Amino acid sequence: MTAEILCIGTELLLGNITNGNARWIAEQLAALGVPHHRQAVVGDNRERLIAEVRAASERCRLLITTGGLGPTPDDLTTESIAAAFATPLVEHPQVWADIQARLAARGRPCAASNRRQAYLPEGAELLPNPTGTAPGMIWSPRPGFTILTFPGVPSEMRAMWQATAAPWLNDAGLADGVFASRMLHFWGVAESNLAEQMADLLEAANPTVAPYAGSGEVKLRLTARAASADLAEALLEPLEAEIRARTGELCFGLDDDSLASVVLELLRQRGQTLAVAESCTGGGLGAALAAVPGASDVFLGGVIAYANAVKQGVLGVPSELLEAHGAVSDPVAQAMAQGARRATGADWALAITGVAGPGGGTDQKPVGLVHIALAGPDRCVSEGVRFGSSRGRSWIQTLSAGEALNRLRLALL
Repeated sequence: MTAEILCIGTELLLGNITNGNARWIAEQLAALGVPHHRQAVVGDNRERLIAEVRAASERCRLLITTGGLGPTPDDLTTESIAAAFATPLVEHPQVWADIQARLAARGRPCAASNRRQAYLPEGAELLPNPTGTAPGMIWSPRPGFTILTFPGVPSEMRAMWQATAAPWLNDAGLADGVFASRMLHFWGVAESNLAEQMADLLEAANPTVAPYAGSGEVKLRLTARAASADLAEALLEPLEAEIRARTGELCFGLDDDSLASVVLELLRQRGQTLAVAESCTGGGLGAALAAVPGASDVFLGGVIAYANAVKQGVLGVPSELLEAHGAVSDPVAQAMAQGARRATGADWALAITGVAGPGGGTDQKPVGLVHIALAGPDRCVSEGVRFGSSRGRSWIQTLSAGEALNRLRLALL
């Protein structure tokens, strides 16, 4: 069988919000062994929505929609789906009673428009919403075609999926095997070079390997399908081992790992601590570390030394170094790292100083030149990296933070 995902809302088309629902549902379908071949987004327009639903009914067996289940005039999903198959809407009194009770419990008035949420196409089953007032439905308007509707609020949609939809899909026998996947993360290698190393594996049918590029990071998604989750995982084990053997220290993590989380764990294992000193990244390196839960037992803090006066006054960078080499230089980066260690008492410190652009570059120090220093118990080293200027300021800042973390990772290994 095949499934499609249809996300509804003009705000998605305008880019006002990121469509995370489609990604999450796609992952859930894969985990259940339900392949899906198409995703679409349609605005809050009755005729276009009707057309999309009718077209999907000719292509797939399962259509999953998100959005448009609220009480306002632009919430058209239920009405439009019913109209697509010329089916009347029928009120479910218990749903209306539940909506009134929930709103009353929250101390909110119950507008007459809320009653629209209690109407479903004739013959549709209720898909309960345990956390909100907008229920969904499970409906087969024609043989071999089923629609599942969810609200656009991610927390409500996920709760409904886990409580009702996933069990229903399993019981309905719509799954075709079980999928398992893993994501391997790499730093220090280009996507094209990694793909060349994995050329034979990329051609395999099961399990499959697919490369993805990000901001300096490259990923390989490994996916296997089998009759059970255990068998699917068993297919992935030797594949992951082979990829790690080929790539060595280029592979830094699995699934939800980040460079920051990996570095923090390595420090934690050694009983050591870290501090940072940042200029052009403006706190981006510290933010990446602080975003990891539990970072406080390892990450002591940092200094954003954007101005030379702060480099001197807080980090103790000698004025003669700044005068002789400039702020964007190896000697200054080293002095910043040593100053961060000294100020915090950390075992390790990272320092970043560079030209993030778009202005401020020279022939000798162009936009994209960043010096990264690493100071530790037995070393203090720095090196300049040229990231280029074509992708802009935030790109340079992101790569600088990632490169700094990777250098510490390799040092700890």
